[in-house]
Amino acid sequence: MHPARNHSSQPSTPGGALKAARVSIMLVSASLASSAVSAAAQVASPAPPTAAALPDAIKQREQELEATRAQQKSSVELQQQLKAEVAAIGQDRSKLNAQLIDVAAQVRTVESRIGDAETRLRPLDAREQQIRSSLDSRRAEVVEVLAALQRAGRRTPPALLVRPEDALQSLRTAILLGSVVPELRARAEVLANDLGELVALRKTIGAERDRLSADRDKLSGDQTRLAALVDERQRKQGDVEKDLESEGARAVTLSKQVDSLQGLISKMEQDLKSAAKAAAAASQQGTPNTADGKPNVGGLKNPSRLSPAIAFVSAKGLLTLPVNGTKIREFGGSDGAGGVEKGISLVTRPGAQVTTPCDGWVVYAGPFRSYGQLLILNAGGGYHVLIAGMGRISVNIGQFVLTGEPVATMGTTSQVASILAASVSQPVLYIEFRKDGTPIDSGPWWATKEGEKVRG
Repeated sequence: MHPARNHSSQPSTPGGALKAARVSIMLVSASLASSAVSAAAQVASPAPPTAAALPDAIKQREQELEATRAQQKSSVELQQQLKAEVAAIGQDRSKLNAQLIDVAAQVRTVESRIGDAETRLRPLDAREQQIRSSLDSRRAEVVEVLAALQRAGRRTPPALLVRPEDALQSLRTAILLGSVVPELRARAEVLANDLGELVALRKTIGAERDRLSADRDKLSGDQTRLAALVDERQRKQGDVEKDLESEGARAVTLSKQVDSLQGLISKMEQDLKSAAKAAAAASQQGTPNTADGKPNVGGLKNPSRLSPAIAFVSAKGLLTLPVNGTKIREFGGSDGAGGVEKGISLVTRPGAQVTTPCDGWVVYAGPFRSYGQLLILNAGGGYHVLIAGMGRISVNIGQFVLTGEPVATMGTTSQVASILAASVSQPVLYIEFRKDGTPIDSGPWWATKEGEKVRG
């Protein structure tokens, strides 16, 4: 008897299963065709543009040009908006300080989200690559399973290009309807599981990358706004201190005459007019605690203050690290050169925002020996905070800065010599606290929980 007649005489239920199998076979086999077409496209030489392709290319160029124009228009509008915001601030110092601290906090928040997203993506990308490599290495087995499914359907699959999601659905359907013979079921199920995980990973990765892209766009806008505010702050500072440029040059000259950080601090506060003035102000200022002996954190809400809202000695457990990063060296640990660490070191993102952990007066801002760009704050009460390794500092000597205020940005590589010696190429921020000239452990000052951190 003819095979076709035997097939037509089967009960309706198996016939339905085979019909469903044919559909699933076409889709699964088509996914293999898709891979083959993609691989061939990578090695084949590009075909010359056809008459039909030319209008598409022109349309694509027009779309790219339109996108560029829209981006330029958006940039111009942002600049105009920023100018209006700065003009509205006028001479109100408290408004400018509040804006600086708020926008700097936004920048650091987005930086943190970007870092978290990148951390989540790394294992997802690695797993996706692992699954793809596994499927590629089992190419012969995949072909065998697909061929068996094709024989069950007894029809040549059309040359369709389908998504992995379609291939997964078709394979699951074939298994569910019993179209896969028992000896192939286990192998088909393994293939279906791998495809299922791959599809789920692609969705997760796509969502993560969408959020990451949105955060990067927001970071770019926030950084532009922050740069405009910082420029305005320094312009006004320059109007008040007419000799800032000469003072800065003299500070660098004086820094070359000393070979230690304590020598630098002493030299600045004794020989440099603006630094000496800041040191004098720091020694005269002191904010008392509340009646119950706790620090008066309410003073941090006053953006026009000209002295620390909290006495530095009372700020233990309240300060925020100056930059988002990962700690790689601790106070008291080995410095890698036979000595002991006098501060802590954090690996950061290139261009990361650096903010002040506390209120204080700038007594030095500039390059210093093996520390790269160095910022020294007199926090009052005999305490100094040293921050080094930045790419650019945006405050001047003698300036009073508030907790959370932007003061610098990181570069693209490490600037601290001791870190470079350890073969760490990423940007690294070095932080050191001193009391009456002696390095101390900064650990007790850092907040351990998000809700405990202070900001202006």
